[in-house]
Amino acid sequence: MGDKANAHSGAAGRAPTADRPSAVRNVVLVGHSGSGKTTLVEALAQTAGAVNRAGRVEDGGTVSDYDEIEHRQQRSVQLSLVPVEWGGCKINLLDTPGYADFVGELRAGLRAADAALFVVSAAQEADAVMGSTHAVWEECAAVGMPRAIVVTHLDTARTDFTRLTEICAGLFGGDDPDAVLPLYLPVRGEESADGHAPATGLVGLLTERISDYSTGVRREDPPDETQRPLIAEARGRLIEGIIAESEDETLMDRYLGGEEIDLKTLVDDLEKAVARGTFHPVLAAAPAADGGKQGLGTVELLELITGGFPTPLERAAPVVTSPEGAPRPVLTCDPDGPLVAEVVKTSSDPYVGRMSLVRVFSGTLRPDATVHVSGHGLTDRDHEERDRHDADERVGALTSPFGKQQRALAQCVAGDLACVGKLARAETGDTLSAKDDPLLMEPWAMPEPLLPLAIEAHSKADEDRLSQGLARLVAEDPTMRLEQNQDTHQVVLWCLGEAHAEVALERLRGRFGVQVDTVPHRVSLRETFGGAAAGRGRHVKQSGGHGQYAICEIDVEPLPAGSGIEFVDKVVGGAVPRQFIPSVEKGIRAQAARGVVAGHPLVDIRVTLRDGKAHSVDSSDAAFQTAGALALREAAAEVPIRLLEPVAEVSVLVPDGYVGPVMSDLSGRRGRVVGTEQAGPGRTVVRAEVPEIEIGRYAVELRSVSHGTGSFHRAYARHEAMPPHLADKLREQEERDSG
Repeated sequence: MGDKANAHSGAAGRAPTADRPSAVRNVVLVGHSGSGKTTLVEALAQTAGAVNRAGRVEDGGTVSDYDEIEHRQQRSVQLSLVPVEWGGCKINLLDTPGYADFVGELRAGLRAADAALFVVSAAQEADAVMGSTHAVWEECAAVGMPRAIVVTHLDTARTDFTRLTEICAGLFGGDDPDAVLPLYLPVRGEESADGHAPATGLVGLLTERISDYSTGVRREDPPDETQRPLIAEARGRLIEGIIAESEDETLMDRYLGGEEIDLKTLVDDLEKAVARGTFHPVLAAAPAADGGKQGLGTVELLELITGGFPTPLERAAPVVTSPEGAPRPVLTCDPDGPLVAEVVKTSSDPYVGRMSLVRVFSGTLRPDATVHVSGHGLTDRDHEERDRHDADERVGALTSPFGKQQRALAQCVAGDLACVGKLARAETGDTLSAKDDPLLMEPWAMPEPLLPLAIEAHSKADEDRLSQGLARLVAEDPTMRLEQNQDTHQVVLWCLGEAHAEVALERLRGRFGVQVDTVPHRVSLRETFGGAAAGRGRHVKQSGGHGQYAICEIDVEPLPAGSGIEFVDKVVGGAVPRQFIPSVEKGIRAQAARGVVAGHPLVDIRVTLRDGKAHSVDSSDAAFQTAGALALREAAAEVPIRLLEPVAEVSVLVPDGYVGPVMSDLSGRRGRVVGTEQAGPGRTVVRAEVPEIEIGRYAVELRSVSHGTGSFHRAYARHEAMPPHLADKLREQEERDSG
């Protein structure tokens, strides 16, 4: 698997470093919330000697979860990098949040990694592999990312490990369940008074040797003759699974013919199959007991990472172009090649300012170098403008993060990760490249924020800081969208879910010093005439000196949806002088923008100016604008004014088993289901048109309906008339809110 002799340990407080890509392993941990990812990272760090004692999530003392918000909530809310050294390799462990609201952090981790560890909790067998975890597995499969499965909580659970591996094989194995098989089986200790026998060791199915962790330090024992009959079936199935993935086509025939395949051949073929992403081993792991130094299965897991997972040399880099989009040659993971790195995470440190976690795909990144920042500029999400993503910038200090600590680095070679300080212009997803040869990497898929959070500054002092705080917040998190709604005059922060919104508010308060209040989110309503009407606008004032005189008569009729406002001039005989007809139209359009009943813009009407009067001295542009507005208001008082609500086109992607509940739920939201279509094996897209006021919290509620397996997209379709009883109820609510 490459030369492993050039990684150096950071156990004494110095950061692990690598001077070549072959000495690097980038591994992301994936799993639902509570599966034990952070605890596993802590256990691996302790076994590797990076920490002397493993911390606990409950105590707020882990390396990964160092943010105050994570301490309070006792869960991960952001991507965290924990580098350790093992077997001559630098292993970059990327701990990701398991909660669905923070899937943007997970996507960043997947971008930075070359392999994935899927963490499944044995303590929650029924829900051990949630739909969201399975969806990420499919994403990894689509790009051929190597994957392994780690079963946690075996030290406390009563779960049958064999049964759990069968569940994983059925869900993750697809058409080939023999591609998901255990490498080890747990060895149970003596039963306690409650009948529970904790796992104290592992027996290797290939070596048949026992790894005894009962003392807190791994001890390897020779094969136990009493164990062989117990593991024979699992061992035979594993060997057949490995041989099926072997590049030696004669190996299966030799094995079935009774030949004993030597251990080295099996291990070599296993490592190659894992690195190719065609075989997915299942392992078990647990933190060390009190006073112990090595947790159950952690040595075996570290050996799989260094021996079976690919180096950055074996993984294809993302496609690059010039900033203008012109094709460029395919990147190779060469420290001497052109510099290409990508910002996978941006954060603000109260002491050192903005920190950018970058993955170097080509070349070598060094402190104090000048690089070119190129980016896609998420202006659709109100992120910074494009010109801030196409400029030269000087790299500050180069460090390796380890919890709150930042350890200095002399360089970061291709394939490795590092933090860059004080990149003022770079945002998450931006590309760093040589200033004389700027490049741009293709973006990775980011989830669409679909939960609106309307906010207001708590005080005048907060109002002055709010815009800057929000700008920094969306710069750090590309899964947030900032909207300044011109119709409702609300500041809206679009998030992925309630937990995402809660963290955003906490960061505004704690990190940027901005106190905000949340207010009900309002949709952009419209008004229109419920029938034809006529209006007369009379604006006559004489108070000495130059007076004001303007009279106009109009007819108003409703138009089909989407027609806007039409203005027709049918004045004859010069009743309204030609120079003042545009003034009437301007006044009418201004009044329409302000609304005629509840302050919502008036649309889809035709206004015909048919008569009027003017004065040779006192008539003016301003007078006829006022008269036009008065005429429209008078016409509006003659007929019912209908309230129009925005309707969204909604596409919901769910497993086939949830199509019925989703369609029923959409119908309950006054939605019209317009069709369904298959979207791959076992998944269906439900298309519907739903009033936007009914789907404000759909990002949260769909998770409940689909048990976390669904996703949706929405797009504005049109405005439609709201049912009268709902319109009356809404107007009453608006009056109470304004009063």
